[in-house]
Formats: sequence, structure tokens, C-alpha cells
Amino acid sequence: MSATSRSTTVFSLDEAVGATPVLAQLRERLALSERCLGHVRPLIPITMRHQVKAGPIEGAQWCLLVGSAAASTKLRQLLPSIQAALTEHGFEVTSIRIKVQTASG
Repeated sequence: MSATSRSTTVFSLDEAVGATPVLAQLRERLALSERCLGHVRPLIPITMRHQVKAGPIEGAQWCLLVGSAAASTKLRQLLPSIQAALTEHGFEVTSIRIKVQTASG
């Protein structure tokens, strides 16, 4: 088949992700992580909320990404209430990791 007769099919990102099982699972895990964060965000002090992001979720382990060591320390103090809120809302998260993200990574 020559380059000029080749058919070009354009897919949206959602279509491409949905057509690939691995990417579809990744999208589902990302959405689950965002839903978890949505339920616990009210527990996080307003001044810190912008520093906390939903990280990866693997099975029953969830990771929260934070922008500073100070935010990490405060978030660790909130882990029991965060865990309780997740359980109350039916999320099967049994372990929460906190990872500090620096500006370079």
C-alpha cells in the first residue's frame, strides 16, 4: 500500500483509550483516585488543598501527592479521618501513602 492510498482514521483520545484494555483500566483507576480525593477533600485544611493531588491507586493502596514536607506532615495527622471517610463512602482503600513531589518531579 502506498503512502498516498493509505487510509487515515482519526480517533478521539477517549476512543483510543477505550479501545485498549490496559489504558481503559488506567483511566478507571485515575477516575477512582479522583473520586476518593473528592470525598476526603473537605477534611483537608483549605490552605493546603491546592497542594494535595490524587495519585495512583493500586488495589487497596492509594497514594496522595503533596507539594511540600509540611503538607505531608499535616496530611499524615489526618490519615485516620481520611481512612474513615473513605470506608464510610464504600471505597475499599486499606492503605494510604503520601508522596512529596518536588518541583523537578
